[in-house]
Amino acid sequence: MTIYNFNLGIGWASSGVEYAQAYRANIFRKNKQKAKFVFTDLFHENIQPMTQNIGFEDHEVIWLYQYYTDLEIRPSTYTIEALESQFSSVPSTTKRTNGMITYTFSSVNGQMNVFLTQDGRFISKTETLVNGNLIKRDYYSYVKVFSEYFKPVEQQARLFQRRFFNEDGSVAYEELNNGKESLYLFEDRTIYSFEALVADFMKQLHLTPQDLVIIDRSSTIGPEILRGKGGAKVGVVIHADHFSEPETNDERILWNNHYEYVFKNSKHIDFFITATSLQKELLASQFKKYKKEALKIYSIPVGSLDKLRDTRKKRKGNALITASRLATEKHIDWIIEAVVKARLTIRDLTLDIYGEGGEGPYLNTLINEKGASQYIRLMGQKDLEEIYKSYPTYISGSTSEGFGLTLMEAVGSGLGMIGFDVRYGNPTFIKEGKNGYLLPYAKNNMKANIDQLYQGILRTFRGKQTRDQKDFRNQSYEIAQPYLTERIQRKWLELEEEVLHD
Repeated sequence: MTIYNFNLGIGWASSGVEYAQAYRANIFRKNKQKAKFVFTDLFHENIQPMTQNIGFEDHEVIWLYQYYTDLEIRPSTYTIEALESQFSSVPSTTKRTNGMITYTFSSVNGQMNVFLTQDGRFISKTETLVNGNLIKRDYYSYVKVFSEYFKPVEQQARLFQRRFFNEDGSVAYEELNNGKESLYLFEDRTIYSFEALVADFMKQLHLTPQDLVIIDRSSTIGPEILRGKGGAKVGVVIHADHFSEPETNDERILWNNHYEYVFKNSKHIDFFITATSLQKELLASQFKKYKKEALKIYSIPVGSLDKLRDTRKKRKGNALITASRLATEKHIDWIIEAVVKARLTIRDLTLDIYGEGGEGPYLNTLINEKGASQYIRLMGQKDLEEIYKSYPTYISGSTSEGFGLTLMEAVGSGLGMIGFDVRYGNPTFIKEGKNGYLLPYAKNNMKANIDQLYQGILRTFRGKQTRDQKDFRNQSYEIAQPYLTERIQRKWLELEEEVLHD
């Protein structure tokens, strides 16, 4: 029995979907359930450091494009010396800058740009230019993984071919690309589209009734998975709010477009998984109302806590922590505005922001514009396992959390909580007046929401502070109990037993 988990991509600043998969991988290991995590996007860097960074083990990872070669998922170890040994002529010049080496070859008016791994020791990719035109890119892990070939069209480099290699350097297969579509040339057959490649991959798995297929993202790959599942049972994980409330009325419901396909084809789905019981109950009632259909839904948290984390040391005083991708929908700028305002009353108030993402430069500018750099800090991406317990209070500005891994981690370290009363994670982990404050959320009213965060901060750090924070801490530990890893392990074992053997 193997559990195949399907996703599209992964990155250095991954979303909650990838973190949920990493938590799940840990559960499967503890349960001794064999699992594979399949990624179907084309990656332009070695996937291994990214999957390792988030918590996957190499043998658990399948990359669609590499599956058709004999290469393994392994760290980048291809050396500069190995590359230079392949040169057909001696470079005219060699220039090394931070993270990059540039070779020039005057005899052919050529240039090679070599991009190094983060530690600067090994090669990530190379670019070959002739007469100033990009003609090839090579991508490496422990050997050359694949090459891309370009031709100049209207003064731009246009991709027309990829070549994927085996470990010995032989060609495993080729991809021809016309800018819109691809076809894949194998020694014994031709596959005429990406969708057909996914369908072929499903056949290669030789799925049996003892296998489980779990879809974490279905866009572009959902139809092929369902058509190719064979006797395997298929489940879909709902990671976000599954419908649009403004477009929903008594007669019709508008599903989230990420789930529209699987909901329309729900009769071909054996089970669904939600992260919270609140979402399970809502989804079940909506299917009964709008589709007259009863779904098999399991509520299994997408994260777990190996243990509750406490400290006998005194926590920081009037200190807040928040942790997330630095993305617009997390509304960290609202938190910054609220903290700046609250600082006028709570003179030693501080905020530490953990995470990385596209909003980082904007948030840094906002902090500096507010003159708040001494008490509001961007801390970057860190392992927070032993960090949460140093803070008394966690604050969230998010207006939608399918689960909220950081919320779970925060209550598991006994933090008091501040966040909006929005589906689904916040009311799961924040109990009004017991371990923190659930704040009214005013849609399309940023000023009102900033003021609610401000009021939540004042309520937390003023008045009966010591007693309230101790009570909040104890209540958070109580809320965290059901999320201990051993309990989540049992839920997955029960799901396997019910789905495969009932």
